[in-house]
Amino acid sequence: MSNVVEINDGNFDQEILKSEIPSIIDFWAEWCVPCKAMGPLIDEIAKEFEGRIKVGKINIDEHAEMATNLTVMNIPALIFFKNGAETGRVSGAVSRDNLIIKIQEML
Repeated sequence: MSNVVEINDGNFDQEILKSEIPSIIDFWAEWCVPCKAMGPLIDEIAKEFEGRIKVGKINIDEHAEMATNLTVMNIPALIFFKNGAETGRVSGAVSRDNLIIKIQEML
């Protein structure tokens, strides 16, 4: 998970909102089976698009307020950011192809 940044209250602004490259945040929880299924794909995407996008993860059990503030209702949830603004989101497990399409739209 070396290409993935753990996002929290202390680094959200710097890592996501002020990022010079587009970002994706993966909202997940340890008990969430679909989240665990998506984990390897998220890590793979982070490696594949290194330098072009930033990938972060937020554990909603540890940072519930962040999930609430960003209106995350279901997990897994991916929120896409560019230039400090949300550009899209995906809820639930998604295929690699669909995730690549969303990333290409953001880029």
